[in-house]
Amino acid sequence: MAGGEAEMMQSKVSLRGVKKIYRGAAGEVTALNGVDLEIKNNEFICVVGPSGCGKSTLLNILAGLDRQTEGEVFVDGRPVDGPSGERGVVFQQYALFPWLTVRQNIAFGLHNKKMPKREIDELVEKYVRMVALEEFLDSYPKELSGGMKQRVALARAYAMNPSLLLMDEPFGALDAQTRAQLQADLLELWEEENKTCFFITHDVEEAVLLAQRVVIMSARPGRISRIVDVDIPYPRTQKTRLNARFTELKNDIWATVYDEYLEDRK
Repeated sequence: MAGGEAEMMQSKVSLRGVKKIYRGAAGEVTALNGVDLEIKNNEFICVVGPSGCGKSTLLNILAGLDRQTEGEVFVDGRPVDGPSGERGVVFQQYALFPWLTVRQNIAFGLHNKKMPKREIDELVEKYVRMVALEEFLDSYPKELSGGMKQRVALARAYAMNPSLLLMDEPFGALDAQTRAQLQADLLELWEEENKTCFFITHDVEEAVLLAQRVVIMSARPGRISRIVDVDIPYPRTQKTRLNARFTELKNDIWATVYDEYLEDRK
């Protein structure tokens, strides 16, 4: 087997020369240009960068919701050619069905998989416990706070048992305390469930708290500027922010992101 093929098979995610061009009435806009990235199985990756650098475009391509103009995208050695239950997606705006209860929202994808009702009920109960919403099983989204809605979205994604979890600014619209709690919940779920996580954030502190590696995107057209290893052991808590190494990494990553922002303004 050729070296490149062997490496791809060992990676959970493999992005090779990914380019994305949007064409519209105003002409062409290159959102991504030559993105190369390998992600290991069970790895937690956070992606940061200036606004408009193509972070969400990259996630949508991985999710199969959009398609690259050039390049190759593989998950588990197979090309991504559309959405899949193996790739769970959590967006910033919850994307819950307002006419369904918490129970029904979590179970929605499981019914589509034609699973037996008893198995669906067991999975719903398992994941609603994991996000501490047992008392709200029969509540509707309008009756929940923003943090609760995002917990439902997380539970729904996890219930589908995806091997890859794609998260686009999932905590960006929440208050600081709720955000801190959901970060803790996510870390606990990740360590327990061993999912591969691809997490987009504008918050450098959040990236350093969560990730094993932080991918820094350049200003548009988006490409990978740097990849920083976060050599802080797990388990991590909010007290990890007080660690001297945490501060050092945060400042280093922020300086690179800000340099990219300034480059985009030239």
